[in-house]
Amino acid sequence: MVVAKSNAQRTPPLLTRRSTLGLLAAASILPQRAFAHVAPPRNEIRESLAKRFTDLGTSGTFVGYKVDDYLIVASDKERSGEGKLPASTFKIPNSLIALETGAVADPDKDLFPWDGVKRPIEAWNKDHTLRSAIAVSALPVYQEIARRIGQERMQNYVDLFDYGNRDIGGGIDQFWLTGNLRIDPIEQIDFVDRLRRRALPISKRSQDLVADILPVTKVGDSIIRAKSGLTGREQGSLGWMVGWAEKGEARTVFALNMDCTEPRLVGERMPLTQACLVEISAI
Repeated sequence: MVVAKSNAQRTPPLLTRRSTLGLLAAASILPQRAFAHVAPPRNEIRESLAKRFTDLGTSGTFVGYKVDDYLIVASDKERSGEGKLPASTFKIPNSLIALETGAVADPDKDLFPWDGVKRPIEAWNKDHTLRSAIAVSALPVYQEIARRIGQERMQNYVDLFDYGNRDIGGGIDQFWLTGNLRIDPIEQIDFVDRLRRRALPISKRSQDLVADILPVTKVGDSIIRAKSGLTGREQGSLGWMVGWAEKGEARTVFALNMDCTEPRLVGERMPLTQACLVEISAI
Protein backbone atom coordinates (compact mmCIF):
# COMPACT_ATOMS: atom_id res chain seq x y z
CA MET A 1 0.00 0.00 0.00
CA VAL A 2 1.12 3.60 -0.53
CA VAL A 3 1.12 6.24 2.13
CA ALA A 4 0.16 9.59 0.66
CA LYS A 5 3.03 12.07 0.39
CA SER A 6 3.40 15.53 -1.00
CA ASN A 7 4.03 15.71 -4.74
CA ALA A 8 7.52 17.03 -4.09
CA GLN A 9 8.43 14.03 -1.96
CA ARG A 10 6.41 11.26 -3.54
CA THR A 11 8.51 8.31 -4.64
CA PRO A 12 7.42 6.10 -7.57
CA PRO A 13 4.07 4.57 -6.53
CA LEU A 14 3.66 1.02 -5.32
CA LEU A 15 0.99 -0.93 -7.13
CA THR A 16 -0.68 -3.57 -4.99
CA ARG A 17 -3.31 -6.09 -5.96
CA ARG A 18 -5.52 -5.12 -3.05
CA SER A 19 -5.75 -1.42 -3.85
CA THR A 20 -6.04 -2.02 -7.59
CA LEU A 21 -8.80 -4.58 -7.33
CA GLY A 22 -10.63 -2.05 -5.21
CA LEU A 23 -10.59 0.25 -8.23
CA LEU A 24 -11.42 -2.20 -11.00
CA ALA A 25 -13.81 -4.49 -9.15
CA ALA A 26 -16.40 -4.20 -6.43
CA ALA A 27 -14.92 -2.35 -3.46
CA SER A 28 -17.22 -4.25 -1.12
CA ILE A 29 -15.05 -7.37 -1.43
CA LEU A 30 -12.24 -5.64 0.47
CA PRO A 31 -12.06 -4.78 4.16
CA GLN A 32 -12.31 -1.07 4.87
CA ARG A 33 -8.92 -1.03 6.56
CA ALA A 34 -7.40 -1.85 3.19
CA PHE A 35 -8.06 1.71 2.10
CA ALA A 36 -6.82 3.52 5.21
CA HIS A 37 -4.01 6.02 4.54
CA VAL A 38 -3.76 4.88 0.92
CA ALA A 39 -3.25 7.02 -2.16
CA PRO A 40 -4.91 4.77 -4.78
CA PRO A 41 -3.81 4.97 -8.39
CA ARG A 42 -6.20 6.69 -10.78
CA ASN A 43 -8.02 4.40 -13.15
CA GLU A 44 -9.66 4.61 -16.54
CA ILE A 45 -11.70 2.16 -18.61
CA ARG A 46 -11.33 2.59 -22.38
CA GLU A 47 -13.86 0.87 -24.61
CA SER A 48 -11.58 1.52 -27.58
CA LEU A 49 -9.12 -0.98 -26.09
CA ALA A 50 -11.86 -3.59 -25.78
CA LYS A 51 -12.85 -2.95 -29.39
CA ARG A 52 -9.40 -4.05 -30.55
CA PHE A 53 -10.15 -7.58 -29.37
CA THR A 54 -13.58 -7.72 -31.00
CA ASP A 55 -12.11 -6.34 -34.23
CA LEU A 56 -9.78 -9.35 -34.23
CA GLY A 57 -12.71 -11.69 -33.74
CA THR A 58 -11.81 -12.73 -30.20
CA SER A 59 -12.27 -11.87 -26.54
CA GLY A 60 -9.60 -10.55 -24.23
CA THR A 61 -8.44 -7.89 -21.84
CA PHE A 62 -5.62 -5.36 -21.56
CA VAL A 63 -4.45 -3.50 -18.49
CA GLY A 64 -1.65 -0.94 -18.45
CA TYR A 65 -0.17 0.73 -15.37
CA LYS A 66 1.50 4.04 -16.28
CA VAL A 67 3.91 4.35 -13.42
CA ASP A 68 4.84 8.04 -13.66
CA ASP A 69 1.20 9.07 -14.15
CA TYR A 70 0.03 6.74 -11.37
CA LEU A 71 -2.67 5.70 -13.83
CA ILE A 72 -4.25 2.31 -14.56
CA VAL A 73 -5.86 2.03 -17.99
CA ALA A 74 -7.97 -1.07 -18.63
CA SER A 75 -10.18 -2.35 -21.41
CA ASP A 76 -12.82 -3.60 -18.99
CA LYS A 77 -13.70 -4.14 -15.33
CA GLU A 78 -14.62 -7.80 -15.54
CA ARG A 79 -12.04 -9.92 -17.33
CA SER A 80 -9.17 -7.82 -15.97
CA GLY A 81 -9.94 -9.38 -12.57
CA GLU A 82 -10.55 -12.97 -13.69
CA GLY A 83 -7.94 -15.54 -12.71
CA LYS A 84 -6.51 -17.71 -15.50
CA LEU A 85 -3.75 -20.29 -15.86
CA PRO A 86 -0.48 -18.33 -16.24
CA ALA A 87 1.01 -20.76 -18.80
CA SER A 88 4.52 -19.67 -19.83
CA THR A 89 4.29 -16.30 -18.08
CA PHE A 90 5.15 -18.42 -15.02
CA LYS A 91 8.63 -18.72 -16.49
CA ILE A 92 9.28 -15.31 -14.90
CA PRO A 93 8.79 -16.46 -11.27
CA ASN A 94 10.20 -19.89 -12.13
CA SER A 95 13.44 -18.22 -13.28
CA LEU A 96 13.59 -16.07 -10.15
CA ILE A 97 13.09 -19.07 -7.88
CA ALA A 98 15.65 -21.11 -9.83
CA LEU A 99 18.34 -18.47 -9.36
CA GLU A 100 17.42 -17.70 -5.76
CA THR A 101 17.53 -21.36 -4.68
CA GLY A 102 20.61 -22.23 -6.72
CA ALA A 103 18.70 -24.66 -8.93
CA VAL A 104 20.34 -22.55 -11.64
CA ALA A 105 23.56 -20.77 -10.69
CA ASP A 106 24.23 -18.77 -13.85
CA PRO A 107 21.71 -17.99 -16.62
CA ASP A 108 24.44 -18.08 -19.28
CA LYS A 109 26.68 -20.93 -18.11
CA ASP A 110 24.44 -23.64 -16.65
CA LEU A 111 23.58 -25.98 -19.52
CA PHE A 112 20.42 -28.04 -19.89
CA PRO A 113 21.25 -30.79 -22.40
CA TRP A 114 18.54 -31.75 -24.87
CA ASP A 115 17.04 -35.12 -23.90
CA GLY A 116 16.84 -36.23 -27.54
CA VAL A 117 13.05 -36.22 -27.65
CA LYS A 118 11.82 -34.52 -30.83
CA ARG A 119 9.13 -31.95 -30.04
CA PRO A 120 6.96 -29.95 -32.46
CA ILE A 121 8.71 -26.67 -31.63
CA GLU A 122 12.12 -27.08 -33.27
CA ALA A 123 13.81 -24.45 -31.09
CA TRP A 124 13.28 -26.73 -28.08
CA ASN A 125 15.26 -29.58 -29.66
CA LYS A 126 18.72 -28.40 -28.57
CA ASP A 127 20.79 -27.67 -25.50
CA HIS A 128 19.77 -24.54 -23.61
CA THR A 129 20.88 -22.09 -20.97
CA LEU A 130 18.30 -20.24 -18.91
CA ARG A 131 18.69 -17.22 -21.17
CA SER A 132 18.15 -19.15 -24.39
CA ALA A 133 15.34 -21.22 -22.83
CA ILE A 134 13.23 -18.22 -21.85
CA ALA A 135 13.82 -16.66 -25.27
CA VAL A 136 12.12 -19.60 -27.02
CA SER A 137 9.89 -20.51 -24.06
CA ALA A 138 11.44 -23.98 -23.86
CA LEU A 139 8.96 -25.92 -21.75
CA PRO A 140 11.09 -29.04 -21.12
CA VAL A 141 13.85 -26.90 -19.58
CA TYR A 142 11.47 -25.16 -17.22
CA GLN A 143 9.81 -28.42 -16.25
CA GLU A 144 13.26 -29.73 -15.28
CA ILE A 145 13.90 -26.52 -13.33
CA ALA A 146 10.62 -26.94 -11.45
CA ARG A 147 11.52 -30.52 -10.56
CA ARG A 148 14.91 -29.36 -9.27
CA ILE A 149 13.24 -26.71 -7.12
CA GLY A 150 10.76 -29.22 -5.72
CA GLN A 151 7.26 -28.89 -4.33
CA GLU A 152 8.13 -27.48 -0.91
CA ARG A 153 10.51 -24.76 -2.06
CA MET A 154 8.25 -23.85 -4.99
CA GLN A 155 5.29 -23.40 -2.66
CA ASN A 156 7.36 -21.31 -0.25
CA TYR A 157 8.37 -18.88 -2.98
CA VAL A 158 4.96 -18.71 -4.64
CA ASP A 159 3.62 -17.77 -1.19
CA LEU A 160 6.46 -15.29 -0.67
CA PHE A 161 5.69 -13.64 -4.01
CA ASP A 162 1.94 -13.61 -3.24
CA TYR A 163 1.59 -14.96 -6.78
CA GLY A 164 -2.00 -15.37 -7.96
CA ASN A 165 -4.02 -17.82 -5.89
CA ARG A 166 -0.79 -19.51 -4.68
CA ASP A 167 -2.17 -22.98 -5.49
CA ILE A 168 0.48 -25.17 -7.13
CA GLY A 169 -1.57 -28.34 -7.06
CA GLY A 170 -1.60 -30.48 -10.18
CA GLY A 171 2.00 -31.66 -10.44
CA ILE A 172 5.30 -29.88 -9.87
CA ASP A 173 6.02 -29.65 -13.61
CA GLN A 174 2.43 -29.04 -14.73
CA PHE A 175 0.68 -26.75 -12.23
CA TRP A 176 1.09 -23.58 -14.30
CA LEU A 177 -0.05 -25.38 -17.47
CA THR A 178 -2.92 -27.65 -16.47
CA GLY A 179 -3.05 -27.44 -12.68
CA ASN A 180 -4.68 -25.24 -10.09
CA LEU A 181 -2.63 -22.04 -10.32
CA ARG A 182 -4.61 -18.97 -11.39
CA ILE A 183 -3.60 -15.34 -11.81
CA ASP A 184 -5.48 -12.35 -13.20
CA PRO A 185 -4.08 -9.42 -15.21
CA ILE A 186 -4.12 -7.09 -12.22
CA GLU A 187 -2.13 -9.62 -10.20
CA GLN A 188 0.27 -10.06 -13.13
CA ILE A 189 0.93 -6.32 -13.16
CA ASP A 190 1.40 -6.25 -9.40
CA PHE A 191 3.99 -9.04 -9.61
CA VAL A 192 5.83 -7.73 -12.67
CA ASP A 193 5.95 -4.21 -11.25
CA ARG A 194 7.64 -5.52 -8.11
CA LEU A 195 10.22 -7.25 -10.29
CA ARG A 196 10.71 -4.07 -12.32
CA ARG A 197 11.36 -2.10 -9.13
CA ARG A 198 13.47 -4.93 -7.64
CA ALA A 199 10.97 -4.98 -4.75
CA LEU A 200 10.40 -8.74 -4.52
CA PRO A 201 11.53 -10.27 -1.19
CA ILE A 202 14.57 -11.99 -2.71
CA SER A 203 18.09 -10.95 -3.69
CA LYS A 204 18.62 -8.05 -6.07
CA ARG A 205 20.95 -10.30 -8.07
CA SER A 206 18.20 -12.75 -8.95
CA GLN A 207 15.87 -9.92 -9.96
CA ASP A 208 18.55 -8.18 -12.01
CA LEU A 209 19.35 -11.38 -13.89
CA VAL A 210 15.74 -12.21 -14.70
CA ALA A 211 14.99 -8.66 -15.83
CA ASP A 212 18.04 -8.96 -18.08
CA ILE A 213 17.04 -12.27 -19.70
CA LEU A 214 13.44 -11.27 -20.42
CA PRO A 215 12.79 -11.19 -24.19
CA VAL A 216 13.13 -7.67 -25.60
CA THR A 217 11.19 -6.12 -28.48
CA LYS A 218 12.27 -2.71 -29.81
CA VAL A 219 9.60 -0.39 -31.19
CA GLY A 220 11.08 2.87 -32.45
CA ASP A 221 12.85 4.45 -29.49
CA SER A 222 10.91 2.29 -27.01
CA ILE A 223 11.70 -1.11 -25.50
CA ILE A 224 9.24 -3.79 -24.42
CA ARG A 225 10.42 -6.45 -21.98
CA ALA A 226 7.79 -9.17 -21.93
CA LYS A 227 6.96 -12.85 -21.63
CA SER A 228 4.27 -14.57 -23.64
CA GLY A 229 2.15 -17.52 -22.61
CA LEU A 230 -0.27 -19.93 -24.26
CA THR A 231 -2.33 -22.67 -22.65
CA GLY A 232 -3.16 -25.91 -24.41
CA ARG A 233 -6.33 -26.44 -26.41
CA GLU A 234 -7.92 -28.42 -23.58
CA GLN A 235 -7.34 -25.43 -21.30
CA GLY A 236 -8.98 -23.02 -23.71
CA SER A 237 -6.01 -21.81 -25.80
CA LEU A 238 -5.53 -18.70 -23.69
CA GLY A 239 -2.77 -16.35 -24.81
CA TRP A 240 -0.83 -14.00 -22.52
CA MET A 241 1.65 -11.14 -22.87
CA VAL A 242 2.97 -9.53 -19.68
CA GLY A 243 5.86 -7.19 -18.97
CA TRP A 244 6.74 -3.53 -19.09
CA ALA A 245 7.49 -0.88 -21.69
CA GLU A 246 10.27 1.70 -21.48
CA LYS A 247 9.92 4.98 -23.35
CA GLY A 248 12.67 7.36 -22.34
CA GLU A 249 12.36 7.55 -18.56
CA ALA A 250 8.67 6.55 -18.58
CA ARG A 251 7.61 3.03 -17.60
CA THR A 252 4.32 1.21 -18.23
CA VAL A 253 3.63 -2.23 -16.79
CA PHE A 254 1.04 -4.25 -18.68
CA ALA A 255 -0.82 -7.52 -18.96
CA LEU A 256 -2.86 -8.80 -21.88
CA ASN A 257 -4.72 -12.04 -22.26
CA MET A 258 -6.91 -13.20 -25.11
CA ASP A 259 -8.65 -16.27 -26.42
CA CYS A 260 -6.48 -17.83 -29.15
CA THR A 261 -8.92 -20.47 -30.34
CA GLU A 262 -7.75 -19.97 -33.93
CA PRO A 263 -4.06 -20.44 -34.88
CA ARG A 264 -3.94 -16.98 -36.51
CA LEU A 265 -4.59 -15.34 -33.14
CA VAL A 266 -1.46 -16.75 -31.47
CA GLY A 267 0.72 -14.42 -33.52
CA GLU A 268 -1.46 -11.42 -32.70
CA ARG A 269 -0.51 -11.26 -29.03
CA MET A 270 2.49 -8.95 -29.43
CA PRO A 271 1.05 -6.80 -32.25
CA LEU A 272 -2.11 -6.27 -30.22
CA THR A 273 -0.08 -5.49 -27.12
CA GLN A 274 1.90 -2.92 -29.06
CA ALA A 275 -1.28 -1.37 -30.46
CA CYS A 276 -2.72 -1.04 -26.95
CA LEU A 277 0.54 0.45 -25.66
CA VAL A 278 0.56 2.97 -28.51
CA GLU A 279 -3.03 3.94 -27.73
CA ILE A 280 -2.17 4.76 -24.10
CA SER A 281 1.03 6.57 -25.20
CA ALA A 282 3.29 4.04 -23.51
CA ILE A 283 5.47 3.51 -26.59
